[in-house]
Amino acid sequence: MDERIKELRKALGFTQQQFADHIGVKRNTVGQYEIGRNPPTDTVITLICREFGVSETWLRSGEGEMFVPKSRNEELFEFIAKVAEGPKNDIRAKLLTVMSRLTDEQWELLADIARQLADEEQEKAGPD
Repeated sequence: MDERIKELRKALGFTQQQFADHIGVKRNTVGQYEIGRNPPTDTVITLICREFGVSETWLRSGEGEMFVPKSRNEELFEFIAKVAEGPKNDIRAKLLTVMSRLTDEQWELLADIARQLADEEQEKAGPD
């Protein structure tokens, strides 16, 4: 499990300190997990899986995918929460605010524009 904890930490782009902060342990403890000196407790394993959306099967055995697949709604909620927590002048927040006020007809118009753009890009790419 030691190499998978390190692999997970690197996949998340975290230092040992950042990873430790997220799961409420000391940096040295993460280092001990990563070299296999002290394996994490079941409680810590559960916390890692919940905090980072990691498959417990993968973490324990290396089988399957690292991350538990998220539903479309989970992805949307996470994105919206991330944008909402960020600065108000973030272009994503401004766009989401404007989009939240669109009528059904305006959404249909946007969908038509997106389809036209996709068709044009496909024509530029030519046949496969």
